Amino acid sequence: MDLYKYHLEKQFNSSLKYILVWTPLSEEPICYLGEGRKGFIEKGCHHTNCYVTGNRTLLQNITEFHAIVFHLKDIRPPTFVRVSFKHWPFPKLRKPHQKYIFTSKESEKYYPLCDKKFQNFFNWTWTYKLNSDLSFNYISVWDKYGNVIGPKQEMHWMKVADMDPINDTLKKILRTKTIAAAWFASNCNAPNGRSEIARTLQIELKTYNMRLDIYGDCGKMKCPRSNMDKCLRKLRNDYYFYLAFENSFSVDYVSEKLLWAVNNYAVPVVYGGANYTRFMPDGMYLSAVNVPVKVLAKKMANIIRHKEAYYEFFKWHNHYSFHTDVDSVESDSYCRFCEAITNEEKLKETSIYKDIGKWWSPHVCR
Repeated sequence: MDLYKYHLEKQFNSSLKYILVWTPLSEEPICYLGEGRKGFIEKGCHHTNCYVTGNRTLLQNITEFHAIVFHLKDIRPPTFVRVSFKHWPFPKLRKPHQKYIFTSKESEKYYPLCDKKFQNFFNWTWTYKLNSDLSFNYISVWDKYGNVIGPKQEMHWMKVADMDPINDTLKKILRTKTIAAAWFASNCNAPNGRSEIARTLQIELKTYNMRLDIYGDCGKMKCPRSNMDKCLRKLRNDYYFYLAFENSFSVDYVSEKLLWAVNNYAVPVVYGGANYTRFMPDGMYLSAVNVPVKVLAKKMANIIRHKEAYYEFFKWHNHYSFHTDVDSVESDSYCRFCEAITNEEKLKETSIYKDIGKWWSPHVCR
């Protein structure tokens, strides 16, 4: 771009906030930012004056970008791959006003970042962790009026005893169920041992003449992920419980697996490192964390055999709903990203992560 054209565009777009994605813009989930303003306009975001690019030479100088985004998965391979950042290409110039943004939607157990080169490097975090500067959640919680209320570190749920009973329409849906539980899984070697828990639970449920159907590479049942709607219909119609087992134990890491359960009338059985009360009220799920599998199987069997006890797990339907983050511009991670970038007060604030490793993966980076 010649200097004359550059100055014309700068004058015309003086209200824009320029965001450079340092890592590949084509990779998920960064690709959903879109290029230019397109992503924010198409989503109907309240703020659309963010301009995204992967072109490091778009502006005359790299220091003129308001923010630079670094996607963790694209700068650090998984834990089983040794990596050196000795020759990692840092930006050569930097000004104090710029925000270097660390982002990841993947679990820190798979992608830790301990290298000292990143100390005092990042200004903001954009991850699934609820104490991030910007949120990148799989799940959004709404109240019955459609207001986005979570997830948050501190949630104030109604007690199940104070919730209204479920209506006959919902009971009719729940009465179609005939099979104890389902699990859809393709990663059978997750480091948190979830496959062993599932297989043991499958055996224990058989002692009550009940089934756990395991779909995908980890079991004998087939329901291709390419036809996920069909899989979820089966979950809705046939299964009392769904194993919402995460692939690792990480704080606040709760993926779309939880949504598969709650939005298809199955009680989630959770297994992960999150404090699940940040995502849903006690009394609407079971936990397989630190619970003997024999005890869990017996509890599931008792609940199935007592319909009124099972109905109690669905009283939340009268008061809350669960969504993906993109179901509303109020919770959309990309809209909120642009909102933060266009907030002049937030941009002026001085912030730095002295040791991103201790914040991101404290059990690995010691």
